[in-house]
Amino acid sequence: MKTLFFLPKLPSLLSLASLFHTYPNPKPNFGRPPSLKLVNRPPPRRHLDLPIPTPRQILNPNPNPDPNFSQADFSSICAILTDPALSSGASLEDALSRTGIKPCSDLLQAIFGHFDSSPKPLFTLFGWAVKQPGFESSETLFNSMVDVLATSRAFDFAWLLLLDRAEAGKQPDLVSSNTFSILIRRYARAGMTFSAIRTFEFACSLDSIRDQDSEWSLLEILLDSLCKEGHVRVASEYFYRQKGLNLSWVPSIRVYNILLNGWFRSRKLKHAERLWRTMKKENVIPTVVTYGTLVEGYCRMQRSERAIELVDEMRGEGIEPNAIVYNPIIDSFSEAGKFKEAMGMMEQCLVSETGPTISTYNSLVKGFCKAGDLVGASKVLKMMISRDVAPTLTTYNYFFRYFSRCGKIEEGMNLYTKMIESGHTPDRLSYHLLIKMMCEEERLDLAMQVRKEMRSRGCDLDLATSTMLVHLLCKMRRLEEAFAEFKDMIRRGIAPQYLTFERMNNALRKQGLTEMARKLCGMMTYVPHSSKLPNTYSGDGDASRVRKTSIIQRAEAMSDILKTCNDPRELVKRRSSFENTISVADRLIEDIKRRANKT
Repeated sequence: MKTLFFLPKLPSLLSLASLFHTYPNPKPNFGRPPSLKLVNRPPPRRHLDLPIPTPRQILNPNPNPDPNFSQADFSSICAILTDPALSSGASLEDALSRTGIKPCSDLLQAIFGHFDSSPKPLFTLFGWAVKQPGFESSETLFNSMVDVLATSRAFDFAWLLLLDRAEAGKQPDLVSSNTFSILIRRYARAGMTFSAIRTFEFACSLDSIRDQDSEWSLLEILLDSLCKEGHVRVASEYFYRQKGLNLSWVPSIRVYNILLNGWFRSRKLKHAERLWRTMKKENVIPTVVTYGTLVEGYCRMQRSERAIELVDEMRGEGIEPNAIVYNPIIDSFSEAGKFKEAMGMMEQCLVSETGPTISTYNSLVKGFCKAGDLVGASKVLKMMISRDVAPTLTTYNYFFRYFSRCGKIEEGMNLYTKMIESGHTPDRLSYHLLIKMMCEEERLDLAMQVRKEMRSRGCDLDLATSTMLVHLLCKMRRLEEAFAEFKDMIRRGIAPQYLTFERMNNALRKQGLTEMARKLCGMMTYVPHSSKLPNTYSGDGDASRVRKTSIIQRAEAMSDILKTCNDPRELVKRRSSFENTISVADRLIEDIKRRANKT
């Protein structure tokens, strides 16, 4: 589920939007290129004792243990950003100005880490800080702001920031290849492949990028982003076009590895094998990463026997396998529940030069948890700890995923409590899985307590988590709280799904809360939606119910005639290329009525 960030359109950005915001083109014409404690916990029960070592360093440590800002300033700004009475814009800026705080990059960077799912307040905060005398943004903070905007698909405002620095001479050094990498990846994630390519070409036209010799590394990032998001065909076409335009260019092995991985991820085995043959024909020397990509690809295609053959083949080439090669095989066996084969491959990995990595152990933990074998997963956990491999949040999230799938609230809360007591800080996925489990079991009060603790520990609520809470609040008929949660999503710049709006709107009208339903429709009117679709937010709530009833009636009529009509050609005659589904249904209904009158 995507988070959409909505701000009013700026006239000055219209030309910029038309330049970079182009929807996918199958054949583009390429040119040059303080901690809260949970209350009301479930009563303790006997659980499987999962080992949780006290970390030598917290899993998500503060990168700046001695910040050059006060904790009081941090807490004050956080309180303002979470105040539901303050909407983003002038009112929020006034509240920030009244604090008298002198912002610095480290202070804002710490706040960004706590509110990365609230684009509108962060954009206002950054704009306020830039206006303060003596403030200079760091490159990391600037890129974080661009990333927040691009993640919420506010590309216009991301470009506004970027061009303002690059062209107006205001800290031009902030705009680097990392900035364009962020935009390229976010465009690819949004499916805007042509915009990603235009961004790369724009970056290559800048002297600062050419002087740093970052052009080819950006090309690798472009191809990698396109391939990872399923646009490998576009990436391949662009690669060969670049190769044809610059005959002296010798692509790096990394470029070939990226394309290989892209074809395998898209499950295009023939294309991947054709590229592998081309690499051999052009005498491209493979690396251990190349073989690791091939092995992972064949494992993804459930051809583990071919993957094992490649291990022998690379040994014949004088390349010793390492964890990059062994990990996908172990993961494939674990996913299939073939733990004997997985442990056998683990033994080979143990005697290799590099040995197993945390990903190797996590693959085993994931497989055992998927199979419901917590004893086996616990043994792997103890094995990795005994070999001085510290479990990560990913490791424990596999247990949370199993508990969530099976509705084991007590076991999940027991693991969560032990992690907190051992000094670990759960990430957003951990909290998401816990809240999902409680929402499915309708443990609303416990879910709301975890939500509070999630916010206090610096994890911002994303679209998925907020949606689950709103749906459960509606189901439990706590509509005022659901409305407040919904309103907070709008305030933070998260566009709720139409399904969420419809559920809330219907629930409010059923309870006679028409004024609150009217306010809900008013809020959703400003949420961006396709101009090709009607604005159904401002209409009467009963209209959708009438429309659904009409569709059901027409579907039933079509079902009846399908039962009585034995000749498929008769149905074909009734179809017209200029008729839509509704007109066909109306025609069938009229035909039924005509036949009924004749009888």
